[in-house]
Amino acid sequence: MAKQSKYGTLYLIATPIDEQNPLDTTALNLLKSAIEEREQSLFLIEDLKPCRRRWLRFGLDREIIEDFILFNEHTQVEIENEIIAKIQSGKNAYLMSDGGLPAFCDPGQKLVKRCHELGIRVTCTPHSNSISLAVALSGIDCANFSFAGFPPRRPEERKEFLKNLAKVNMPKVLMDTPYRLTRLLEESVEVFGDRLAFVGMELNGEDEELKYGKLSKLLKEVSGLKKEFILIIT
Repeated sequence: MAKQSKYGTLYLIATPIDEQNPLDTTALNLLKSAIEEREQSLFLIEDLKPCRRRWLRFGLDREIIEDFILFNEHTQVEIENEIIAKIQSGKNAYLMSDGGLPAFCDPGQKLVKRCHELGIRVTCTPHSNSISLAVALSGIDCANFSFAGFPPRRPEERKEFLKNLAKVNMPKVLMDTPYRLTRLLEESVEVFGDRLAFVGMELNGEDEELKYGKLSKLLKEVSGLKKEFILIIT
């Protein structure tokens, strides 16, 4: 655990999808703090021109533009290991797309996945849609996914629902009430087997917790907890 505490964090910076609305205050203040700690910050962007235009419109320091690191489908394979090494050395990375939520149907997905695998903290600035936020934070390839919503409450209907869902050949996104978190993971292990999964709890909150790994591992780590959550199963 001591080693992990020395790692930096990967921040997903959610930005407006349009060219008019301002950047969320939390995201803006986070980037301003990152600018003040320029030597410890990595600014990962998708494309130079649109990001430069938005950066200046948000009122951020023009000098930082020269520090931008292009991270997209053309560069990610070449620079991913270097980015990971720098985060492990203690630097924080700030990932921005041209607009919207990074790592959602985006090259950033693989970077998020690597961070989870290596025990690097991943989080995101405020984003109003919990489903897309969970997908982006999961690191799971969700180019196509099935949103299954809330399973039925009655035991027999619930089991049948999950059995049918197990036939779906793509990641499955589930929600349930906080007090059914442990129950849903127990049922998932039974129905889906020990598949790779992600559970995001209290997303965007002070007590946000992200868990990534096999379902049996997640069950051990969250057993007994009662938190708002979204579960993604591969």
